[in-house]
Amino acid sequence: MKISVDHPRCEGHGLCADQAPDIFSLDDDAELTYRFEGTDVPDEHQPAARAAVNACPVAALRFLS
Repeated sequence: MKISVDHPRCEGHGLCADQAPDIFSLDDDAELTYRFEGTDVPDEHQPAARAAVNACPVAALRFLS
C-alpha cells in the first residue's frame, strides 16, 4: 500500500501523526513529514496508516493502488 500526500492541501492539524506517529510527523513549521514517501507502507504499519488517512480532516492523504 502506498499513500499520496497532497502537501499544499495539508493544514498541519496533526491528526495523522496522532494516529500513526511511526509514519507521519509535523516539523517545527507544522509541515508534514511522511516516512515512507514513494515506497510501500510496511505491513505492520498498515492499520495505523489507514487510521491516519481516514483521520485527515482536509483529505490531504489518499491511498494509491
